[in-house]
Amino acid sequence: MNILDKIVTQKQKEVAERKELYPTLLLEKSTFFNSKTVSLSHYIKREDKSGIIAEFKRKSPSKPDINLFANVEEVSIAYMQGGASALSILTDSTFFGGKSEDLTAARKYNFCPILRKDFIIDEYQVIEARSIGADAILLIAEILTTEQVKQLSSLAHSLGMEVLLEIHRESQLEKYDNNIKLIGVNNRDLDTFKTDVNFSKQLIDKLPQNVTKVSESGIHDAHVVKELRACGYDGFLIGERFMVNAHPGEACKSFIQEIAQA
Repeated sequence: MNILDKIVTQKQKEVAERKELYPTLLLEKSTFFNSKTVSLSHYIKREDKSGIIAEFKRKSPSKPDINLFANVEEVSIAYMQGGASALSILTDSTFFGGKSEDLTAARKYNFCPILRKDFIIDEYQVIEARSIGADAILLIAEILTTEQVKQLSSLAHSLGMEVLLEIHRESQLEKYDNNIKLIGVNNRDLDTFKTDVNFSKQLIDKLPQNVTKVSESGIHDAHVVKELRACGYDGFLIGERFMVNAHPGEACKSFIQEIAQA
């Protein structure tokens, strides 16, 4: 069993438990459930923004101690002050050290698009994402069938959220639904967790023309962002590059300045 299989197996157990503890009727009573959402695709393409989706995560299977004691309120505010276009908040606890409360905290202190980054496999998680303040959700093609992508994205859209469909291989584009506004190419192989930005460059011409295109993971150099933008990418999801620093927000600000100067 590879890392991804372990994550999905654990997620199935967690979702079953959360359904018992927090029924959907309870989730729908959240103050965020009917609040207005902010468009991730729009903010990524805003000319006065950087296109950077700055990610908050404490650890990952490939690096178990990225920034274990980071404060989401402090970091998320600093990200946005530093020029990020949007936030990505990891809510997986077991493998990434996140929690739903991290996203809710970021929501309270920031008026910007917030992506719920998790391994979504069930409609319950989509409803949960809306209840904790998410504007968009990540759907990973590698762990979902074509029908699941369609069902989960349809539910997300009905709740006012956008969907970022993540692919790693060209064959996974078969799971794309025309209503999805954003496609992300994950430069990280989820079987090995190794990264290579060439995946984004190789797949750019295969992506639908009318979507917001995002390159994810393994981006550590400002010149790489310039290259990816020249290829046709609109957004760049970056987490570890910032979170390994004692002050992630400052690292984000410096990186965005480097992009402008590159």
